Order: sequence, then structure tokens, then C-alpha cells
Amino acid sequence: MTFPGARLSSDARPARRDHYAGPVDDAAEVARRCAETMYAQDKVAQDLAMEIAEIAPGRARVRMAVAETMVNGFGIAHGGYVFLLADSAFAYACNTHDAVTVAASADVVFVASARSGDVLEATAAERVRYGRSGIYDVTVRRVPDGEVIAEFRGGSRSRDRRVIGG
Repeated sequence: MTFPGARLSSDARPARRDHYAGPVDDAAEVARRCAETMYAQDKVAQDLAMEIAEIAPGRARVRMAVAETMVNGFGIAHGGYVFLLADSAFAYACNTHDAVTVAASADVVFVASARSGDVLEATAAERVRYGRSGIYDVTVRRVPDGEVIAEFRGGSRSRDRRVIGG
């Protein structure tokens, strides 16, 4: 999968079965197409060179390098950028079901600091969907040591529009 302006890991692609084993996993393909459609219009993700490392139904893993312009007066990554990364992973995860879904709530706990040059990775996972609502947890870690930088919980609300279907 390729998104303009982003580097994608090979694990971001859904596994395909050969033509003898049956059709492509439809849910994984829908998730991939939703992320591709969103990324094409996501100017923030593009400008910050975010990388979608993994996409699957109800899941997303997004990476971002902390640039010099993202640090605050104490020389650490501004919490707004850490929140933005977590919120982006949340958005990609909750839109994998082809229903335009927006944030209804979000909460973040900053656990450790990051610095310019650090690569951060946000892993979002769907916990539950009920009616038009959902709850997603996101962990932001520093790569490659895996130290937790922040924990984020988002509440979502689906709209009456499709991501890839119009």
C-alpha cells in the first residue's frame, strides 16, 4: 500500500490469499482502502510525514519523527504533537469500517517525554463498538526502545456517510 508522501511498512498491507484459496480478506481490504482515502486528504499527516505502519479492521499503527520545530521551551516534544499523533492513529483505526467516524471525546495521560529526533509510534486498538459509538485505546511509544510516552483513550461517533463509498 502506498500513500503519497508517506513511507509504509510492508506489514501495513493486508495479507492476500492466492486465487486458489479464495477471495481477498474483505475487511482487511476495506480497512486499507479507507486509510488510503483518508491519507490522500489528510494534510496534517502529510505535512508531518506521518507513516501508516499497519492498518487492519479496528487497528492502526502510525509513526512520526519529532522535529526540532515540535519541541517546547523545555526542549521536549510539545504535548500537542504527541496528542496529535495519538489522535491520528485513533482516527485511522475508527474509520476502518467504511463509516465516516469522528472523535466524540479524547483523554490523554503523558507518561514520559520525547525529544527532537525521537521516532514515536502510536498503536490504536478498538475496544468496543456499540450502535454508532466506539471506544479506542492508543499507546504512544518511542521507537525502538518501546518506552511508553502517552496513553490515550478516544470515544468515537459514526456519521451517515461512507469513507470510500461516498
